[in-house]
Amino acid sequence: METTTENILDVTLLEPRKKHPTIFARFDELTDGESLTIHNDHDPKPLYYQMLGERGNIFTWEYMEEGPQWWKVRITKRIQGERDETLGEIAARDLRKAQIFKKYGLDFCCGGKKTVKEACAEKGLDVTRVEQELQQADKTTSSSRPLPYNEWNLDFLADYILNTHHSYIRKSLPDIRAYAEKVKRVHGSRHTELSKIHELVEATAAELTAHMTKEEKILFPYIKELVTHQSNNAKFPSSRFGTIQNPIHMMEHEHDLVGDFLHEIRELTNNYHLPEDACASYSLLYRLLDEFEEDLHIHIHLENNILFPKAVKLEESLIRK
Repeated sequence: METTTENILDVTLLEPRKKHPTIFARFDELTDGESLTIHNDHDPKPLYYQMLGERGNIFTWEYMEEGPQWWKVRITKRIQGERDETLGEIAARDLRKAQIFKKYGLDFCCGGKKTVKEACAEKGLDVTRVEQELQQADKTTSSSRPLPYNEWNLDFLADYILNTHHSYIRKSLPDIRAYAEKVKRVHGSRHTELSKIHELVEATAAELTAHMTKEEKILFPYIKELVTHQSNNAKFPSSRFGTIQNPIHMMEHEHDLVGDFLHEIRELTNNYHLPEDACASYSLLYRLLDEFEEDLHIHIHLENNILFPKAVKLEESLIRK
């Protein structure tokens, strides 16, 4: 019976000047998919950044143990051609990981096309810490299984977005607009940011109302026609907009715009931190805005990272036939 020996390097046994060169030499000997586990008496995080700088993004880094006596890290050489998943792809595979992105302020919906390394570099975050929490999430069992959005047919997903998120927006916006106006009127003289918040709420309402109409009357019906064509060999749907990429680019641009509005509101409210003189209406406005932003993140994620990319691929496959 063939047995395999784990590839382990005890760095503490090496002279300080030989530690990193020896690790690099051992890593370079690995074939694609093979791993090297290093044992150290302190966090070898500087090695991660040195390897990234000198070898590039050709490895994965996984903490197996973190002190207080030993730090053990498994370094695996990527299979050639393998790439990092984007934030959007990670969230599409398991939406529970979006909570980690939210914790670190990483935008997985509008900014979902960036990798974890790219997004962390932009914000000056410790990428090893973020990647470690994502790895831990894979090992954590949860009693609640997330909805399998990524497995749904596109017509079903479009209907879900319409009936869940579009309906929520139409139900919530009138109250948010009313409270934004009321709180500005009552408290605006003492809290001048409320005038800008009211302005941004109105801009968000106008943009989303027009945006949803375009999706409901043009884009979503066309996606459903593509699904019907694929299922029943029906007539290929005609469009007035060329390929589906054109309206999708417009929708993504509008998503970015609304995302910027809500991000600015969050900054103006200091993450919805209530002032001491806040009344019940003030508190309710902040709660409604926080909930609205949370729902919109999921809404945009479902479109940008699942519905739109799959619709593009579907149209391309049908055109090639």
